[in-house]
Amino acid sequence: MTAVRFENVRFRHPGGVEALRGVSLTVAAGERVAIIGQNGAGKTTLVRHLNGILQPSSGRVLVGERPTAGRSISELAASVGYLFQNPDEQLFASSVRIDVEFGPRNLGCTPAEATARADEALAAVGLSAQAQSHPLHLSLSERKRVALAGVLAMRTAVVVLDEPTTGQDARGADLVAAVVETLAASGRTVIAITHDMDFAAEHFDRLIVMAAGEVTADGRPADVFGEAQVLERAAVEPPQLFRLAQRLGWPQRPTGVQQFVDAFAARAPR
Repeated sequence: MTAVRFENVRFRHPGGVEALRGVSLTVAAGERVAIIGQNGAGKTTLVRHLNGILQPSSGRVLVGERPTAGRSISELAASVGYLFQNPDEQLFASSVRIDVEFGPRNLGCTPAEATARADEALAAVGLSAQAQSHPLHLSLSERKRVALAGVLAMRTAVVVLDEPTTGQDARGADLVAAVVETLAASGRTVIAITHDMDFAAEHFDRLIVMAAGEVTADGRPADVFGEAQVLERAAVEPPQLFRLAQRLGWPQRPTGVQQFVDAFAARAPR
């Protein structure tokens, strides 16, 4: 089953800059996909088509086999949860819990169900103790996770995360990673934009590289990170352990700690 599909999508800003140049790709239900590339590559512009914030200048975007054209942002929000890069674009309520409850209430949940969803989501991002706090009294890292909780509480089939680990300390990054794993285990589709290559390599099954509004590579992390010319054009470096294995001359392409340890063990003298 297809979760989302882009068909030859082009997007031109009012000033005339063409941000997307004929992007075509399909994401299956349940996939974990990370979109990588330098600033200005078109990553955020692309995913903002999924919830109707943007509409293509030409081409089609489909969510759940239905085109987004003619569908309101509120309608698409029931299918696509979107975490903005800047959490202050999403937070507005006088307390963390009220903010997180807002989405479920708009979906028609009862007050009790909205509160239950909010409490579950806040626990997932490690912010249960801050439920009564004002969002603006929290740190940037915490505000980002409040916004993430608001997305989780919607329980949408597709979850889009724009730079979810930015500003997070090690604990926060681990919580975000655990959220991705939990979403994937429940069969939901996760699409992330990230400059964190270690996060992308360890928690996503598929990488899409973008440069100058085009998709330049699409595949498994181990394969994509091996395409040196593509990565150079996109101003992206492979994860640290991948680069270390290359420098050591290993044939293996580890994209995470355990893969690196396994590769090292396989080379150890017996």
